[in-house]
Amino acid sequence: MSTLVITLPLGSPAPATEYSYVLSADGRNVTRHASAPAALLPAPGRAGATVAVVPAQALSWHQVTLPAAVLGQPARLRAALEGLLEEQLLDEPQQLHFALQPNVQAASPAWVAVCDRDWLRQSLQALEAAGRPVGRVVPEFAPGAGAPLEYTVLGTPEQAHVAITGCGPRQALYLLPAAALPAMADLLPPQNEEAPAPLYAEPAVAALAERLLGRSPQLQGAAQRALAAAGSPWDLAQFDLASSARTRALRKAGSALGDFLHAPAWRPARWALGLGLAAQVLGLNLWAWQDRQALAAKQASVRQVLTQTFPQVKVVVDAPLQMQREVDRLRRATGSLADTDLEPLMASAAAALPGAKAPARLDYANGELRLGGLDLAPDEFASLRQRLGAAGIAARQDQGVLQLRAGGQP
Repeated sequence: MSTLVITLPLGSPAPATEYSYVLSADGRNVTRHASAPAALLPAPGRAGATVAVVPAQALSWHQVTLPAAVLGQPARLRAALEGLLEEQLLDEPQQLHFALQPNVQAASPAWVAVCDRDWLRQSLQALEAAGRPVGRVVPEFAPGAGAPLEYTVLGTPEQAHVAITGCGPRQALYLLPAAALPAMADLLPPQNEEAPAPLYAEPAVAALAERLLGRSPQLQGAAQRALAAAGSPWDLAQFDLASSARTRALRKAGSALGDFLHAPAWRPARWALGLGLAAQVLGLNLWAWQDRQALAAKQASVRQVLTQTFPQVKVVVDAPLQMQREVDRLRRATGSLADTDLEPLMASAAAALPGAKAPARLDYANGELRLGGLDLAPDEFASLRQRLGAAGIAARQDQGVLQLRAGGQP
């Protein structure tokens, strides 16, 4: 999935403020990097992610142990953090933004990142106003349990800093001016001479890093460092800066869909899904074609029976109806009775009616016989209806009138 990584500038954002950015097509390798005002930042692409990186200089780190009662309750958690860190902070807690490490456990030490709340909010709002809303906010460096000791020298020769991560039993993070590193050497954990800690440096300060630490560093530009920070599990957008649960869920779903649609790793699955859908569509079309062919053959057979039986029918519109009409015409010509004539209906009614019941009047029209003056009890009508149904006659009772019709609903 394509990723746009934006490093937030330390000062207050303005329309002309330039943001360093990294664009990656796969989230792992740098495709392009430069700096531009917010309005000119590139788009991350379809279903791409936008990640903001908070510089190390803008964050302070503190370790706290939280009670289980405040976890999962943002208001109480914020108040607990303010109380626990009040004596360690230089500014008023109300002016600061707090962010807890991922997967915090109750009664276990947890890292808290602290930065200026107004600065972070204004920076994110400026990007959103420019059409680059941020999906996640990550720190440039972060402490973590089990992290190996690493040195990173960054900045310019005039304003160089050394970031030391994973040092000490508490896995802290140090950000020191490069000039202060020799004076603090005794306070830092000793290095393993046989396997010294990895040393990274930006090209501009590589010579300074070698002079300070006595060995050649691995070159790591700001773009590579920002892209590596984007892969961190941290998300500093918490408490009042957090997105709603619905928005975050939709964003995650969109990100997952974007991965499925565009990531190279999902290409075999996309091919399999496409082939499966194509096979289903082809099979349904073949099935429908076979059904149409079978129906057309049956309709042709019915038309053939009609034209062979009644050669005088030249145009076939509705074969069953036309055949019924021709049969009725022949029956009338020979004097035969049809099931819908009066006599068969009366005979069926006489056979089905209870012996003590006789209609007071009768009426016949359009193949329907109406017998009035009958007051059948529900069980009597049910029995009569069952006997008439066996003879192919439908019956209905309405206000003492029994309606009979052969082969249909009265």
